[in-house]
Amino acid sequence: MLNNIGLPGLLLIAVVVLVLFGRGKISSLMGEVGKGITSFKKGINEGQDEIANASEEAKDVTPETEKDKV
Repeated sequence: MLNNIGLPGLLLIAVVVLVLFGRGKISSLMGEVGKGITSFKKGINEGQDEIANASEEAKDVTPETEKDKV
């Protein structure tokens, strides 16, 4: 059913949404979506940094051997 929408159908839907919600409401909504995407990317980068730091700390720790204990 959704395979038959096409470009004219999408344009019609966009116009109806614009008429119902108004330009200002859609603009503010898109701003919030942009902030959400930015926050998501920042969170992903922080998570990757934490994983990298944890793996670096794990490499720095060397296991004790029998020689070290004596």
